[in-house]
Amino acid sequence: MRIFVINPNSSVHVTDHVRETLEKIKRPDTELFVTCPEHGPISIESAYDEALAAYHILPLVQKANDEGYDAVILACFSDPGLDAAKEISKIPVIGIEESTLHMAAMLGHKFSIMTGMRRRIPTRDCHCRERGVMDFYASSPALEMSVVEMDADAAKAKARIIEKARVAVEKDGAEVIILGCAGLAGYSEDIEKELGVVVLDPSSVALKVAEAMVDLGLHHSKAGRFSYPPKKEIK
Repeated sequence: MRIFVINPNSSVHVTDHVRETLEKIKRPDTELFVTCPEHGPISIESAYDEALAAYHILPLVQKANDEGYDAVILACFSDPGLDAAKEISKIPVIGIEESTLHMAAMLGHKFSIMTGMRRRIPTRDCHCRERGVMDFYASSPALEMSVVEMDADAAKAKARIIEKARVAVEKDGAEVIILGCAGLAGYSEDIEKELGVVVLDPSSVALKVAEAMVDLGLHHSKAGRFSYPPKKEIK
């Protein structure tokens, strides 16, 4: 199968990081194409960034459809442009946030999301409510590190995650920890060994969900919410 992975920000370094992580865990028969838009925000840390990124994501989603790929992954934990991408796509589009929130809810009584900046905590709250997993949501500890910082300094990011996640486990009752940024791809195994709870790398979860969807022949229903948008002139 062929899976088209989009890092919605324009950072080539983050894109390379995601590619390296996913190449290690993909099935032998899975071919990955991992890319990012040429234009748009270098990192996605606000609703404004999400809106800018979504505009540049959609042509890549269409490209994946036109070139015969079997699924698309949006590798940003905010899932920018996900609904619009599902509307225009005949193949599954998997957001790493959406897929990981549902996976976490299956794996423990409560989960916590490691979040880059404090200002994004309300967004995590809103997204958990929208996805119907609030009953499983414990907290969103803020690492107070930007996406660029987390990608550039793995040791510092891991240490900060372990510090904050330990508090989430001991005080918030978290049994599952979600690494809420694609830039943290590949860190889960080390952190899980340190904490003794399940730690989810959203990009890896999304890849395995995508492979399963393709195997099962699944696609988004076009009966309502994700039906193709009406054709119209755009000036």
